[in-house]
Amino acid sequence: MALTNRPRTISRYGTATGTGALAALLLVGVCGSPLYVGWVQDTDPDGAGGWFLRLLAWPAWRLHADDPSQGVLATDLRAILLLILAAALLYLLPAGQAARVQGTASQFLSGWAAYALAGGFSALLAALLGPGGSLLAAFQATGTGVTYGFFAGWIIGLASLGGRA
Repeated sequence: MALTNRPRTISRYGTATGTGALAALLLVGVCGSPLYVGWVQDTDPDGAGGWFLRLLAWPAWRLHADDPSQGVLATDLRAILLLILAAALLYLLPAGQAARVQGTASQFLSGWAAYALAGGFSALLAALLGPGGSLLAAFQATGTGVTYGFFAGWIIGLASLGGRA
């Protein structure tokens, strides 16, 4: 039997959840990195491009805590929750609708919506669970998280469009 005639047991493409979660990991890993956050501070905040680049830095993470009493987990809680909730919502949202119509706009919109919801929920939970969290601060942070998820979610939607439902 020739090597080219082996049966394929592994799918060529990943799932919509997997590709979307990988895109979210890359987006948070690159745009939330201390190097990117430091670079984006030099952009023009009054222009649309500078505003968008600054918005992409929203789930910023750090390698060390600025305040030793908080610890690294407290400072990175928003980014960690965003990745966990994005993967969970990417798994839950498209299961019923996108499985029937694979590869259509439904899968794209499900990925986009999952990331917008994950941005809002992660901001809400991080503000409530973080040090000194108040309900007003949590509501204000949720608005910022949903804005981030709406404007960055199309990237996750495109990534989840490439996978199987």
